[in-house]
Amino acid sequence: MVRLGRRFASNRAQGIRFRLAAAMAVALLPILLLSAVQTQAAFQNEAEDRRNDLVLGAERSAATAKARLDSATVLLEVLRPESLGLYCAPRLRALVAELDGYEALYRFTPSGRVACASTSVQGDLTVRDAPWFARIQGGETVVLTRAPDRLAVEPALLAAVRSERPMGAFDGVLAAIIPLSTLQPDVSDRSLPAGTEVALTDASGALLTATDPEAFETRDGDALTGWVDRARGGAVEFRARDASGRSRLYAGAALAGRDVYVLLSTPDPGLLSWAQLNPTATLLLPLGAWLLAFLAVMIFTDRIVIRWLDYLERIASIYAKGRFTVRPVQAENAPAEIRVLARTLDEMAEAISERDHSLTESLAEKDALMREIHHRVKNNLQIISSLLSMQQRALTDPAARAAVGDTRQRISALALIYRTLYQSPDIREADLADFLRELTGQLVASESGRGPVVSSQVTADSLIIDPDRLAPLALWAVEAISNAQKHAFSGRGGTLHVRFTVDEETCRLEVEDDGPGTDVSTLEGGVGRTLMTAFARQLRGEAAFETPPRGGMIARLTFPRPDPPPPSVHGAPLN
Repeated sequence: MVRLGRRFASNRAQGIRFRLAAAMAVALLPILLLSAVQTQAAFQNEAEDRRNDLVLGAERSAATAKARLDSATVLLEVLRPESLGLYCAPRLRALVAELDGYEALYRFTPSGRVACASTSVQGDLTVRDAPWFARIQGGETVVLTRAPDRLAVEPALLAAVRSERPMGAFDGVLAAIIPLSTLQPDVSDRSLPAGTEVALTDASGALLTATDPEAFETRDGDALTGWVDRARGGAVEFRARDASGRSRLYAGAALAGRDVYVLLSTPDPGLLSWAQLNPTATLLLPLGAWLLAFLAVMIFTDRIVIRWLDYLERIASIYAKGRFTVRPVQAENAPAEIRVLARTLDEMAEAISERDHSLTESLAEKDALMREIHHRVKNNLQIISSLLSMQQRALTDPAARAAVGDTRQRISALALIYRTLYQSPDIREADLADFLRELTGQLVASESGRGPVVSSQVTADSLIIDPDRLAPLALWAVEAISNAQKHAFSGRGGTLHVRFTVDEETCRLEVEDDGPGTDVSTLEGGVGRTLMTAFARQLRGEAAFETPPRGGMIARLTFPRPDPPPPSVHGAPLN
């Protein structure tokens, strides 16, 4: 059924309707492809504009923080070591007190020790091993990083500026501690989408400060890593799911050098975003026209052509089942080409009906003739058998009487073959099981009045066989049963077992008696043994004789299982 379903689907796909629709689709495909290319270009342009707008919005939100960082850098550059002099610490404390947004100012020596500070320093404080100090010492002018806990009371950002001597030698670092609370971005900009949050990150992508930290917590811990490296080459845009599973759109850019970055997070509008509506609209119109034309061809071909072809297909399937009385009368309302095809089918059905009627009459006549021939042949063989029986009674020589009796039994078996054929529903074949039962009963009954009682038991599997194989098989059985009657049952009676079994590849016929047993070597050279061997060869089989331990004898015929005859109607083969 699966194979038939696939074949039906394949035939549908190769039909007129689909071929016409496919041709139309191919013809309109260049227009659709051009629209897709234009849509893709428009989408890319609008996506780029959207990314720029988001980055600009992020920069506007962090404008205060950027201004504070820039002013801190300018302040530190102005505060040269020579401008501090002996009153370094008091001047730094005075600046922190006068300027808003600064927690502390530090002056570090080239070895990383604190030279002076705006706040008290506990112990021998040194930053010699700090990564940011190593960067300044290595030649960088400005470094922005998260302030260590030992330099800041609350979470803060450290802004460090390199100080040099007149000849360019490294002369220490000036650092400002800026609380992160003063760098908080502003999301009150009306141009930003609803639900937008902004954060500042360091060079590793870790949050410094954010309007809502939860908007930057993702299910995938690695979702917000790696974007900083891309942002060094320009603004970046990407999507990720936040901790609650909602999809959000992220846009990031460098804010201050390569140390501080701004990251914007806004709910992902998806397909309803303004940046995608226009490309979708430009694609929907040609795509809708393409689909409309495709459906129009499908419906048109179905109403004008396909439904009439399906109707004629049903008529043809009825004809294939042998019912030629149905006529395609509904096709009179079909197009002219379909009407011509329907009339052709009608004429074909009429011609087949007439030919079938003629063939049926011829086959019936042939069947009756063959049955009459078989009946007459059977009658002639019975007449010959009766003549031989009369001749047998007139003979006095026992050997001659036995020879004539054997011949009469063989002729009776042939007569039984013809009787079985003309009485069977199909004169070309017969059921071997029924034939063996009747043949065994006939042979046992013919000797029932001449001695002790012989009973027979026949066990046979059903096998439909043709006359060419039935004749040698019947004659072999006659010889085997006659041998049992002569050698096993003569003067004593007994039981005759006839077994016929059919396997997948072979057939086996066994005739067994319960007599005293006979030496198998004594059968060699006899007429009966010679005939049985010849009959076995006609069947492409072999005959064997066996004396079982319990006594008696078994005559066995083994031959290949014949192929089933071809189907026939009224006794004639189907071509």
